[in-house]
Amino acid sequence: MPASEPVRFGRKRALPSCPNPLFLKWLTELRDEAREKGLKIQCTYQKAINSLNKYPLPLQNAKEAKILQNFGDGICKILDEKLQRHYRQNGPEAPIHCLPDRAPSVGRPDKNCLALPRKKNAAGDQREDRGGGGGGRRKKRGYVPQKRSGGYAVLLTLYRHSEIPGSKGYMFKLELQTAAQPYCDKSFTVPDLGSKYTAWSSVSTLIQKNLLIKTHNPARYSLTEEGVALAQRLEAEAGGGGGPGGDRGEVRGGGEEEEEEEEEEEEGRPGVVDLTESDDDAEQADDRTDHTEKPAGVTQTLRMEVEETSSSKPQDSQSRRPDAGRLLPGTYQIILCVDFIETTGGSHHRKQELVKELQRNGVNFDIRKLNVGDFLWVARENVAPIPGQLRAPPGRELVLDYIVERKRMDDLCGSIIDGRFREQKFRLKRCGLRRPIYLVEECGSAASHLSLPETSLQQAIVNTQVVDGFFVKRVQDVRESAAYLTVMTRYLTKLYQNRTLVCRSRELEGDVGGDEEEGGRGLPSCSLISFAEFNHGATKNKCQTVREVFARQLMQISGLSGDKAAAILEQYSTPHSLLTAYEKCSSGAEKENLLSSIRYGKLKRNLGPALSRTVYQLYCTPGALS
Repeated sequence: MPASEPVRFGRKRALPSCPNPLFLKWLTELRDEAREKGLKIQCTYQKAINSLNKYPLPLQNAKEAKILQNFGDGICKILDEKLQRHYRQNGPEAPIHCLPDRAPSVGRPDKNCLALPRKKNAAGDQREDRGGGGGGRRKKRGYVPQKRSGGYAVLLTLYRHSEIPGSKGYMFKLELQTAAQPYCDKSFTVPDLGSKYTAWSSVSTLIQKNLLIKTHNPARYSLTEEGVALAQRLEAEAGGGGGPGGDRGEVRGGGEEEEEEEEEEEEGRPGVVDLTESDDDAEQADDRTDHTEKPAGVTQTLRMEVEETSSSKPQDSQSRRPDAGRLLPGTYQIILCVDFIETTGGSHHRKQELVKELQRNGVNFDIRKLNVGDFLWVARENVAPIPGQLRAPPGRELVLDYIVERKRMDDLCGSIIDGRFREQKFRLKRCGLRRPIYLVEECGSAASHLSLPETSLQQAIVNTQVVDGFFVKRVQDVRESAAYLTVMTRYLTKLYQNRTLVCRSRELEGDVGGDEEEGGRGLPSCSLISFAEFNHGATKNKCQTVREVFARQLMQISGLSGDKAAAILEQYSTPHSLLTAYEKCSSGAEKENLLSSIRYGKLKRNLGPALSRTVYQLYCTPGALS
């Protein structure tokens, strides 16, 4: 600082403006455009903006920016193209270190550029203009969702549901989505074209703001005390005919108050400049972006969940099918879904042979990620392409009740040794499909050279069929496997060709379902779950309940199968309940035999004293087990 300039104590010094305002303006436009489309690259642009703000020297071209952090070849190429366009429009000598006169200056409303200092009297005048007399920090305004946004609809629906006499006080996900859809302009299940976000994305913001609480598995959603208070305000405004503009104004006002608060905090710390957005600002910006996008009327008819709400939404009356939530005969085709693991990795030649065989047999198949099983079949809705769009919109997909787990003998041996065999059968039983199939490739004489004796492997296969109730199909090689999948595809196509398929929610209705007659039509129908719900429910590492973790713990004990663990869980669903039962026992012998009389399986055999003693020692022995 020059000696002639007096030192000002207690005030923020004037910080230099960004020396590359043109590049900063372009990056800001790219970031805002990506944010409107819901693209993750907006974070990359924001990091590049922060790096450019911190760089004190002028840049002559975009290639020089490669020395900065978060500037890669892609961003530099985009900036170079914009720079060349700028030169063509304004001449080769056009300045690039200042903005054109007609362009607005790139300031600090969104914290992308260094701000000029604000004097205290100016700040005081601004506070007085906004109706806030007096000094001190302004109180942070609470979060208020926009009218007819996802958060608004969820809060209002849960509040109105809780006001119904005898209500259970919570709602399941699909139940909440269906009930909240009439109060929201955006779909809760189908993202708009060019975006991956739905109205349901706002639920995470409500949970972070402590307005909503999520418990249990399947998830139950209920309002907190703060959520009830906010929902009462929204209900009063909705009853009073409050327009959408009021809610939007409140949200923007909240964001301005937060920025004022942060800038006032900075005045006490000279020289400290926040170059990034706060989490609250980013959440509110994302929420505004999600909810200001207009719903596409076409996309709301693509999925079954949206059609289930068409009776309550007038704008959905343009649905192209009168039977919402159903797939009528002739409106769908049967597709074989192949797990991508079956086509990549390992013996590439052998796995590609399976694909070639399926193609040679004329099987209509699709390769995708399956969270459980190797093959399954879906009924995919036939959807006509929309004029002006490159691809036809995705049709609804319902999973048929057949799922195949394919095992070579060497893979079977390895899965038995590392414990995957038992876990995979357990997950197949719980996936919601009622006809699991084990496809075993014998591989000729290769089984005689494995780590386990061939008799043990054959016994495991028989147990899978007899004890676990799976259908076991034995084949010799990949070609026979492809032939079996081809035959099954043709059989299922013929089996379901005259059936009406009805979507059911496993979360709400459980695993009950089967063939039935449609009233008044005489058409056979069957209820199936959607592929999205099936694949999400079969996730291996999803959030687990205490009961599920307890079951996994028990199944790690040698000799304690899934049936035995399920029998224990029927009486003691958590470790706490089991330990409480042990504490009530009067002697050590009674504790050791507490579980011995529990009956399990179809034959209702006793668990036995040996396993009962092992479980007792595991949970009640202090210190390390010998």
